[in-house]
Amino acid sequence: MGVTHHGRTHRLDLADPTLREWACTVLAADPEQGIVLDRSAFYPGGGGQPPDHGVLLWQGAQTRIVGTRKGDDLWLVPAEGDPVPPVGTAVTGAVEDDRRTMLMRTHSGLHVLCGVVFRDFGALVTGGNMEPGEARMDFNLPEVPPDFKGRIEELVNAEVAADRAVAVRVLPRADALALPDIIRTQSNLIPPDEQEVRIVDIVGLDVQADGGTHVASTAQIGKIQVVKVESKGRANRRVRVRLMD
Repeated sequence: MGVTHHGRTHRLDLADPTLREWACTVLAADPEQGIVLDRSAFYPGGGGQPPDHGVLLWQGAQTRIVGTRKGDDLWLVPAEGDPVPPVGTAVTGAVEDDRRTMLMRTHSGLHVLCGVVFRDFGALVTGGNMEPGEARMDFNLPEVPPDFKGRIEELVNAEVAADRAVAVRVLPRADALALPDIIRTQSNLIPPDEQEVRIVDIVGLDVQADGGTHVASTAQIGKIQVVKVESKGRANRRVRVRLMD
């Protein structure tokens, strides 16, 4: 489990988020449960980021992948009615590029938002979710300035335009937790048995534990619009954003 493997599957998605096509072998296959590969670049979902879609190509056939099931193994869910490659089959995996790229931009955009709100307002994240090109993030923010929506949009887009590098590294758990303010959520979401922690660093703005896929620099995110700021309780504020291109 974790940074390099999930069960029997070597995770290529976290090693190289730009990878879209690769060779692999089927380790398990069941029309109901799904397909397990020895190597996979499909992001399986988690941390608010939805799973990738794509295809497996094999012996002149195509199997569409529409989701994942996570347990002891990482099971890829085939589209209903599609053929399932038998165990031992050599296949080519391919991630749907538009969806993955949009999710990477969206996820990195949320980290910029998180970094700005933490830096300028001292607020921690209480929840969040994303779809390709649009997302929401909730903050523990009792007091909201009257110009908060416009100010946040301006500050976030200034950080996007600054073209900050987005660096990823893996640290032993103790080293990661020793970093100041590494947990930007109100509760620590790192599994207690996880001995390595993946760190996403928007250099000079935001450093936090994260298991998703990201662009290489903030300029690749593109312009962000703050669509709405909503009150979700006495101290909880929901910020809805979307990518403008």
